[in-house]
Amino acid sequence: MKLLSTLAFLFFYVMSFAQADQIKLKDLQQLISEPSDHLQVINFWATWCAPCVKEIPMFERLNKENDKVDVTLVSMDYDLDQNPEKVYRFISRKNIKSKVLILAETNPNNWMNKIDKNWSGGLPSTLVINTKSGKRKFIQRELQEGELQEMIEEVNN
Repeated sequence: MKLLSTLAFLFFYVMSFAQADQIKLKDLQQLISEPSDHLQVINFWATWCAPCVKEIPMFERLNKENDKVDVTLVSMDYDLDQNPEKVYRFISRKNIKSKVLILAETNPNNWMNKIDKNWSGGLPSTLVINTKSGKRKFIQRELQEGELQEMIEEVNN
C-alpha cells in the first residue's frame, strides 16, 4: 500500500510540472502570420530577466480575462541554456497558464529582424498582432500598467 501511495505521489508530482513546446523560428513565424479571429499577444521573455518576470502576471491576467486574445509567452532561455527543465520549473512554480514556447534558436542575429525589423534583441519585448487587418505593435521594454491594453486597442481599431 505504501508503494502505491508513493508511486501515485510521484506520478502527480511529475505531471504537475508544466511543459513548454520547443519551436524553431519557422514555426514562430507561422504563429505570427497565421490568420486568427483572435488578437495575438506574444511576449518574449527569459527566466533570468527580472523585468520579464515582473510583467508576466499582466499577461496571465489578460489570458484569463480576455477570450478574444491569444497570449503566447516565448522563452528566450535556449540561447544560454538548451536544457528546458529550468523553464519547466519556472512555469510550474509561477503556475503559468498561458501558452509557453521555447524558441530553440541559438543565434539571435539570425532571427530578430524576422520578428520585427527594429528589434535590438532586448528583453522583455511584446508583439501584438491583428492578423485580419495586418496591424502590429511592437515594444521592446518592460510594459507599464495600462500599456498592454493600449497596444491591444491600437491594433484592434
